[in-house]
Amino acid sequence: MALTTPRTMPGVLELLPREQIAFQSMLDTIRRGFEVYGFVPIETPAIEFADILLTKGGGETERQVYFVQSTGALERAGEAAGRPEHALRFDLTVPLARYVAEHERELAFPFRRYQMQRVYRGERAQRGRFREFYQCDIDVIGKDALSIRYDAEIPAVIHAVFRALDIGAFMIQLNNRKLMRGFFEGLGLGDGDQQMLVLREVDKLDKRGPDYVHGVLTGESFGLSADAADRIMRFVGIRSTSLADAHAKLDALGSGTDTFEQGRTELREVLDTVAGFGVPESAFALNLSIARGLDYYTGTVYETTLNDHPDIGSICSGGRYDNLAGNYTRSTLPGVGISIGLTRLFWQLREAGLLHAAESTVQVLVTQMDAAQLPVCLAIARELRDAGIATEIALEGGKLGKQLKYADRAAIRFAVVAGEEELARGAVAVKDLRRGDQFEVPRAELVKTLRVELAQEQVARA
Repeated sequence: MALTTPRTMPGVLELLPREQIAFQSMLDTIRRGFEVYGFVPIETPAIEFADILLTKGGGETERQVYFVQSTGALERAGEAAGRPEHALRFDLTVPLARYVAEHERELAFPFRRYQMQRVYRGERAQRGRFREFYQCDIDVIGKDALSIRYDAEIPAVIHAVFRALDIGAFMIQLNNRKLMRGFFEGLGLGDGDQQMLVLREVDKLDKRGPDYVHGVLTGESFGLSADAADRIMRFVGIRSTSLADAHAKLDALGSGTDTFEQGRTELREVLDTVAGFGVPESAFALNLSIARGLDYYTGTVYETTLNDHPDIGSICSGGRYDNLAGNYTRSTLPGVGISIGLTRLFWQLREAGLLHAAESTVQVLVTQMDAAQLPVCLAIARELRDAGIATEIALEGGKLGKQLKYADRAAIRFAVVAGEEELARGAVAVKDLRRGDQFEVPRAELVKTLRVELAQEQVARA
């Protein structure tokens, strides 16, 4: 019988155990950061009704959706729509809108949720682009209204999380879609669809460069005058270096439409309140090129980048969406939130040499020298586990050298050797495979000794 070659499809990330431990550690750090700011967890199904997912997206979004078709006949609704009835979620925000609309009467508002799950997109197979990946989201959803102050709390959470991840200096960049729309209105670009197309091109500024964007705006597709394109490029080139500088540059924009003035007022309050949350001025800035490509953002928008690795691009983004849930309920449920694409971030950090494989989650290997000593070895392992020390036991026994080689390869730091001679003295030997030394401790002191060693390791890492 011919063997089937084991392989994974392009666009998925499958990790070895020590890499998975590092990935899980990042997930845990992000989760703790979300929870300390008062966000609570939810999960939603990977499969949703296609009409729910695509109510607001459509267009570019629909081209990336994985539709799900059962082996049986299509449901009538799916047949009528010309597509399968179900699809895999492409982000966590649209399912959140459905979740809040469906459970509105059971939730307390403002509803503060975090969600850390896989999402699926039909990305073109290429290096660093994933079809299945983890997103780590927080959102605050209000009932009828939501204070602009929540827009300022989001950067505070971002700052806390990325500082805890310890992956280098970063910058949280802020803008406001109302400010941008009002600016376009002042240029005579009042049509919402046309503004959206311009915003999508502006969102490519960091990837494609100003010459490319300027060329597209003055090309046949848009037909803007060179003067209008120049003004757009000057506007989106505005950056701040401090809070005072941000205010000065907002003041220098001059007067504008009502939408423009509303966006500027909101942006000023957000910037001041971000500072009030304790985020240092070196960690956030005004950037009027931040547009975010998704259609549902209506106010504040964010992107976060690593200072020393701008080539990695945005590592966290999001914004305010006032009308997303309006497709599922007559209630007004505005929200604001951000998303960390953790799979892509992990991959990029690893490729840049900023991450390394973690130590094993197993802290101790209890070796077995002789089958007659198995009861003692089992008792030692049980005592260590009862003390909260992650312990594996070499149930097959065999040569000590082979067992120690296994522990070293598996990145297990300590090996406990309960040989006949040690047990006769009421002691056990402990090999520290990281330091390359060995010491003997009384059997009754083993738990205490290893606790001290592991605690010192935690202090050293901190």
